[in-house]
Amino acid sequence: MEFDSLGFNGLLSIAVTLLSIYLAWVVLQELKLEPFLKRPKSPQAKMLQVMLAIVLGHGFARFILDYLNWSQMLRYLVE
Repeated sequence: MEFDSLGFNGLLSIAVTLLSIYLAWVVLQELKLEPFLKRPKSPQAKMLQVMLAIVLGHGFARFILDYLNWSQMLRYLVE
């Protein structure tokens, strides 16, 4: 039973992280980065957007997963 729980947690972590990275990518598309970049249409600029989406998405996913984990630990206060 413990391995099933570990597998589910791993799958949930992957899904939340990928969804968060996607959401970060969508949000970054709305930002106007042209004033900060020399060539905003270059492959390097797109790579920067991808890297920013990964960093922001991972941080957001980490927060969501930590919050979920902490909320599950609260049940041990009542036992």
